[in-house]
Amino acid sequence: MNSDKHSQLINEIHNESITIDAHFDLLYDVAAQRKLGRKQVIETDHLPNFIKGGWNVIVSSIFLDDADLPEKALRGALNQISCLYREIEESSDKIMLCKTAVDISLAKKSGKIGIMLSFEGVEPLGTDISLLCVFYELGVRMIGLTWSRRNLAGDGCSFNFSEHQMTGGLSEFGLSVIKEAEKLGMIIDVTHINDEGFMDIISHSHQPVIASHSNARVVAKTPRNLTDEQLRKIAASGGVAGINAVSIIASETEKGATTEKLVDHIEHMVSVVGVNHVGLGLDLCDLFNKYSSSDGTDPLSNKTFDILADHGALDELTYALLHRGFGKEDVVKIYGGNMLRVYETVLG
Repeated sequence: MNSDKHSQLINEIHNESITIDAHFDLLYDVAAQRKLGRKQVIETDHLPNFIKGGWNVIVSSIFLDDADLPEKALRGALNQISCLYREIEESSDKIMLCKTAVDISLAKKSGKIGIMLSFEGVEPLGTDISLLCVFYELGVRMIGLTWSRRNLAGDGCSFNFSEHQMTGGLSEFGLSVIKEAEKLGMIIDVTHINDEGFMDIISHSHQPVIASHSNARVVAKTPRNLTDEQLRKIAASGGVAGINAVSIIASETEKGATTEKLVDHIEHMVSVVGVNHVGLGLDLCDLFNKYSSSDGTDPLSNKTFDILADHGALDELTYALLHRGFGKEDVVKIYGGNMLRVYETVLG
């Protein structure tokens, strides 16, 4: 295929897809910038790249630093959501909150970027399961029980295999979170949970499960990635695993962290579970380097980089997929069709 036809096909894919990034720490940045007195942060700093990349929906996680735990967890989470509501008021013609699959269709038709909300760790709940319905009413629709640390719901996973692995599964509170979340109509996300917790979620869940931003462990050996067995269990639930574009999640070596490596993950996952169970959750993090600790306590600082420079660089992945032999229909599914199917099933 010549370059003109590639460019035409890429434009068609980006125009026709409902393109979803299932994980981005957007509100972490927005809250920090608004604290400095800024407004319309999404419109100014992020929207141009969202538009350039052809994105329709960004799932913004609610992520909290260790320093905020446990006392400031609830306040910090509510502040991030409050910041989003203010951003939407200030840029109502450009962004909107999406709570359902119907909202996503409205965002696509109106030319707005839809923002969805997810938990990346349930620390804001403390031990009060009744708070989950409050967050549901505010718009939180996806729920990862842990980040890569231990909390009251269970053990997360580390970024490297070592003798200090967290090996506990879910607590009774964690199991109650799954039950209540599914009752409310929230999607369970197994990203960052350890292997034992993964099995607990699969055993107690009764709806499609996602891994919003995790790759294939066969391609890059880290506890953050999914084994083939885990991929099959996600697919058996009707769920989807989203490709992560952070270097240390995609590759065991810095040199190997390339767009081609992302396609390696996609190819492997498709070979294991089929194209209907793979999506995107890029987890782009370079933007947040300015907030990294300078005292060496940040577990990710100075060790990672984004394989795609920003959300505006999605065409690099599209080109690589087409070059590797993926067809237009397959790319449309990976870019959002598969995640949208889960959203339609669980959220309505």
